[in-house]
Amino acid sequence: MSSLSLAVRDSTTMLRRNLLHARRYPSLTLNLLLTPIMLLLLFVYIFGDVMSTGIGGHDADRSVYIAYIVPGLLLMTIGSTTIGTAVSVSNDMTEGIIARFRTMAIHRGSVLIGHVIGSVLQCIASVILVGAVAVAIGFRSTDATALEWLAAFGLLVLFATALTWIAVGMGLISPNAEAASNNAMPLILLPLLSSAFIPTDTMPGWFRPIAEYQPFTPAIETLRGLLLGTEIGNNGWLTIAWSLGLTLLGYYWSKAKFNDDPK
Repeated sequence: MSSLSLAVRDSTTMLRRNLLHARRYPSLTLNLLLTPIMLLLLFVYIFGDVMSTGIGGHDADRSVYIAYIVPGLLLMTIGSTTIGTAVSVSNDMTEGIIARFRTMAIHRGSVLIGHVIGSVLQCIASVILVGAVAVAIGFRSTDATALEWLAAFGLLVLFATALTWIAVGMGLISPNAEAASNNAMPLILLPLLSSAFIPTDTMPGWFRPIAEYQPFTPAIETLRGLLLGTEIGNNGWLTIAWSLGLTLLGYYWSKAKFNDDPK
């Protein structure tokens, strides 16, 4: 069997293993999903009318604010889902299964590849679920073409891959599941410090660079432009650059930590 065939076979096996774990222990994924769903319901039904008056000077109309925050919450869903990946990787490293895998004739990278592909699939499933809730309470995409929907899907997959590799690295450096969850917390906090809930030009001057020069804001603005027809500008290229950069960083970081000799 060629090296490529071995890698595909073993990665498929590891993917199946991770999906079985997710199916048998759904509580972690469901708990992480609650955050974006609860924020969606909170901001729409409690703050929606008030916040809509500040988005472009509209009258109080929560449908305006639903359209504004949904793209940000979809990307926040990806960030929260990948926290579960960090916890899962940390559990594998600390419970001895990785030591067992090291003694077996399997492709060395298949363990991480299985985690990454499984996490991306879970991210997309979570985005679909949160998107369904958003549609149920009134979100509607305006005049998005089939090509724009395809581009939006590609953006979500690319961004999920980038955050997943970062989460894998965080899991590998964590001594236990609790530490992994804490280390990966920026993946759910950064969207709160972005343009997900309010435009960056309404933020205080000292805080605005924090919101503008981070990976979530250009991704949110790009997704918002694809789904709602707003101006994208250079945010699309920034999103691709951030995603590819984080993917490469996470990949090489994870590879280096995984290949370290166990202590």
